[in-house]
Amino acid sequence: MADTTGSTEATPVGAADSRPHKSSWRYIGPGIVVAATGVGAGDLVATLIAGSNFGYTLLWAAIIGCLVKISLAEAAGRWHLSTGRTLFDGWASLGRWTTWFFGAYVVVWGFVYGAAAMSSSALPLQALFPNVMDLEWWAIACGLTGLVFVWFNKYAVFEKVMTVLVGVMFVVTVYLAIRVTPNLGDAFAGLLPVLPDEKDSILNTLGLIGGVGGTITLAAYGYWVNAKGWTDTGWMKVMRLDNRVAYITTGIFVVAMLFVGAELLHSANVAIASGDKGLLQLGDILEDEYGTATAKFFLIGFFATSYTSLIGVWHGVSLMFADFVARYRGERAQKGEEVASGARERSWPFRAYLLWLTFPPIVLLFQGQPFRLIILYGVLGAAFLPFLAGTLLWLLNSARTPAPWRNGLLSNTMLTIAGLLFLVLCVKQIWDQPWADFF
Repeated sequence: MADTTGSTEATPVGAADSRPHKSSWRYIGPGIVVAATGVGAGDLVATLIAGSNFGYTLLWAAIIGCLVKISLAEAAGRWHLSTGRTLFDGWASLGRWTTWFFGAYVVVWGFVYGAAAMSSSALPLQALFPNVMDLEWWAIACGLTGLVFVWFNKYAVFEKVMTVLVGVMFVVTVYLAIRVTPNLGDAFAGLLPVLPDEKDSILNTLGLIGGVGGTITLAAYGYWVNAKGWTDTGWMKVMRLDNRVAYITTGIFVVAMLFVGAELLHSANVAIASGDKGLLQLGDILEDEYGTATAKFFLIGFFATSYTSLIGVWHGVSLMFADFVARYRGERAQKGEEVASGARERSWPFRAYLLWLTFPPIVLLFQGQPFRLIILYGVLGAAFLPFLAGTLLWLLNSARTPAPWRNGLLSNTMLTIAGLLFLVLCVKQIWDQPWADFF
């Protein structure tokens, strides 16, 4: 993405700033992590269903979704590098309300998401190794291995493992897209912004745009940038290249799965279920069409997709929670250097949130998800991206950000579009909740 601030030279934040680093592929890392974490099984299913229902008609919407997320992640990374402060430190400067919102969000969201992530990772394992153990025990095994891995490894090892798993995801999704022999003429026609001819087509299209790759992981991107060792404006060009790589990668995953949905499901008029079990159905369809080897290969990719989201959240959101606790305890100067040093990964709040993501959600695996909690989870989750877009607009247009790195016209436009998009989706999500049964 183009420079959205209107500046091409690094501007010092303090005496510790280095000279600008030349953007180079050898630095790439946090972008791979955010792409892997942001694209979960649910994103792939949503794209498959869009391809199944509408063919290539909404290809343009999937691509716009990636562009919107590029703007959000770039803004988060730019805040960290231009100010030397963490994103939560920026939020706290806007008022106590941000702390209350984030605190409620991270507690409720983490409890429900933990169970969802463990179940999603367990589904392909149970399909690959049937009759070994029940789904719940596979889910617990995934959660515990994620806990142990993140607990005992620093960012550098975490990034390498995520890169390997992204490689698996990439090979599997691209192979499937080629295997189904996409109609390139129809695919290019899908780049034209056309809405499907059906009821609620606008909301369905906005949902696809908003659902491409990441929620809270977009906010975690700045923390991963710092964990990589990038803490000043000298890394700005590198961060922007890294961010573009993140969402080009995301775009490839999403477009590949839309191709599969359009060719394998739409052409045969086959419907699959929403949610992670839709991918298991796709595995069965692939086995019927292309044989057992292709189906097994797909299940390996399904596991890589789900497990990267699990360990990515275990690491990234725990970093954010550790920052939240440090600020709440009165440590006023929340600096990127603290994240870069690895101190956050060794802190008790980081590990406490790891435990929160892993052990309490195990109860949900066996007892089901409490109705009222799921409604709160849906509302808080829907509100987070409008919150992120709005606060980034506020922070990056204020004196809190050094003048050369404040928003330019392009960034303001993209963040405004993102904020309005997610606000509409938030209102729809809140409206659709069964509030009559809640009270």
